[in-house]
Amino acid sequence: MKILFVAADPKPERWTNLIQQHLPGAEIQVWQPDMPSWGADYAIVWHPPAALFDKEPQLKAIFNMGAGIDALVRMSNLPRNIPVVRLEDAGMSVQMAEYVAYHVIGISRDMDAYREQQAAGQWKLRRPIERSEWPVGVLGLGQIGQRVARTFAGLDYPVCGWARSSHAIDGVRSFAGEAELDHFLGETRVLINTLPLTDSTRDLIDYEVLSRLRPDAVVINVGRGEHLVDEDLCRAIEEGRVSRAVLDVFREEPLPTTHPFWSMPQVTITPHVSARTLREATISQISEKILALEQGQAISGVVDVERGY
Repeated sequence: MKILFVAADPKPERWTNLIQQHLPGAEIQVWQPDMPSWGADYAIVWHPPAALFDKEPQLKAIFNMGAGIDALVRMSNLPRNIPVVRLEDAGMSVQMAEYVAYHVIGISRDMDAYREQQAAGQWKLRRPIERSEWPVGVLGLGQIGQRVARTFAGLDYPVCGWARSSHAIDGVRSFAGEAELDHFLGETRVLINTLPLTDSTRDLIDYEVLSRLRPDAVVINVGRGEHLVDEDLCRAIEEGRVSRAVLDVFREEPLPTTHPFWSMPQVTITPHVSARTLREATISQISEKILALEQGQAISGVVDVERGY
């Protein structure tokens, strides 16, 4: 079994050593731009070069080291006859739920005001939280979106979710399809985006969508930067339709220093850290799936390349 590791990591041995431990009988190579065709069976990739698919057309499967596969499926020479497998969770959904819960709890319980009071030496109680005033809406109900929705339902926030199809999740009202998007937005004050990036979701969070949210809305984007129309969010904030935004993903990363988000006090910026790939969990999951394929078994996580997720 030949496995090709294709990722721009300055220390690829951190990954390949783990792969060897999980698959001791495998031959493992790190991709080099000038390497000849090797006849690899599987490729484990993150933002691979197009030359990979020209040099290794016989691949049995391509494993993406992340849940987001938008950059991969956009590649014009990505083979359509080879399974593309995305990472399923691998420790990311709990990180995402923690990240989002931290920010929503801080905003809804007015923790910024308490920090300001501390700096001023003030001891002053603020009005207790009324969770009914903070309905949470989760865009996207894949594994990460479901974990986020369940987390807030467990904290007794009103929670609804929107996806392409209906989902049954305890404590979460489900909305599905274009016909129910308006109703979902009208029920939402805290909008949390966990959608995959596809042609139909690109630029989805625009001024029209933001205007349909409940007053003093909060927008949290942990999906992809291309989901959000930046200038529309700036406008919604300036008009008071959106009171706060927490952004972890951007159209261009690092975010240019000239971008207006940097100077807006209503916007919290983090450098794409809401959920980091956990090396051991990632390689363990991919290795198990490779073994299953070698034994002729079906695996989960196979992407519909035409659909984009």
